[in-house]
Amino acid sequence: MNKEIIVSGMRPTGRLHLGNYHGALKNWVALQDKYKCFFFVADLHALTTAYDRTENIADNGLEMVIDWLTAGLEPEKCTMFIQSRVSEVSELTLLLGMFTPLGWLLRNPSYKEQLVEIFKKKYAGSKDLDGSLTEKMAELSEAELSELSSFGFLGYPVLMATDILIHKALYVPVGQDQVAHLEIARDIARKFKDIYNADIFVEPKPLLTNVPRVPGLDGRKMSKSYNNTIELGEDVEAVRKKIMTMFTDPNKKKATDAGNPEGCVVYAFHKIYNPDYETRNKECRAGALGCVACKKHLFELMEPELKKFNERRKIFAADKGAVEKILNPGAEKARASAKITLAEVKKAMRLI
Repeated sequence: MNKEIIVSGMRPTGRLHLGNYHGALKNWVALQDKYKCFFFVADLHALTTAYDRTENIADNGLEMVIDWLTAGLEPEKCTMFIQSRVSEVSELTLLLGMFTPLGWLLRNPSYKEQLVEIFKKKYAGSKDLDGSLTEKMAELSEAELSELSSFGFLGYPVLMATDILIHKALYVPVGQDQVAHLEIARDIARKFKDIYNADIFVEPKPLLTNVPRVPGLDGRKMSKSYNNTIELGEDVEAVRKKIMTMFTDPNKKKATDAGNPEGCVVYAFHKIYNPDYETRNKECRAGALGCVACKKHLFELMEPELKKFNERRKIFAADKGAVEKILNPGAEKARASAKITLAEVKKAMRLI
């Protein structure tokens, strides 16, 4: 019986952190037993914003795969590969880009979000962002547009669509907030069928996942750019020190003060690591436990898993050649899948 296909990838922008682990990687590990999975290092996607900072992309990708293996991905159960080693992806991206309307790309949620961030910086907090974003682009300086105006950045949704369509994936695991990003892949699949009267692509569906909220140390989204992360494989003692600096309810000044766990970073982690987190909620609200004791207990809950991960990771990190021996066959498997689709596309477009 053929398994339904899933495709997903991660950009090699640096070491993975607990947000990546709980938000995606643990789910990947569970999915590999049920689906035919293609998991890739999205190094071409990394170039869309870091084309001038490529010195660490390859190393970051390798370290990321070590994290994948440590977390439990198995080459016998899923296909792991480096995106750029599957040249068919680049070729199909070019072909699909030939008929993808510019308007679709300009309306892409991520592109608009990036533009808004630039506007916020430019106007120093001003709310005067009325009007079309494309019109506002004209007000930006050449330096401000340097990354956003690149062909690669604007066209990255086509590359993303190709990653999915080339393997005829039925599902893409995403959170609710990412569903809109998948729609362009569905649009491209439909437009190809309309133009060339060829039913080649599968319209991918979102496989909604319950992603736990994993805030950073300061309460914002856990992100390397905010320097508020706990990295996978990080020294356990360093993690303990970070936990002791976590943001808590500012109104709970004494241990006996009633606290509000909602919005507290420590409590957010208790919801992940503490099976009895509801009791902790009540204790906090009743002033029965102080923040320092709460943090210490959190570390006690996290420590065994962190130590186990670190010990397992050292095994894979000690033999990076063995990791390459996983990635090379993975790329060949991905190419074999991609070649079939690319040939069908070229035939439909009358290129062969």
